[in-house]
Amino acid sequence: MKPNYRRCVSCKKLASKEDFWRVVRLSKSSTVKLDEGEGRAAYICPQPDCLKIAHKKNKLGRSLKAYISPEIYQSLWERFN
Repeated sequence: MKPNYRRCVSCKKLASKEDFWRVVRLSKSSTVKLDEGEGRAAYICPQPDCLKIAHKKNKLGRSLKAYISPEIYQSLWERFN
C-alpha cells in the first residue's frame, strides 16, 4: 500500500503524514485541535523554523480558514521540550 503523503504548510516539504504534526479544524464545531478529530487538517514539520514561520505568517490559520488560538501554538512549542 502506498504511503499517504502530505505537505508542510510552512516549508512545503512533501513527506509521509507520520512525519508531520497534524492540526485539525473540527467539522462540527469549528474549533481547532492537535492530532485528533475529523475535519479540515493542516500539517506542519516538527521543526522550530517551520513553526516560527507558520506562526508569524499565520499559515495554519489561512490553511484551515480558522482562528488559531495562542494555546495551540503554545502546545506545539512545548513539544520541542
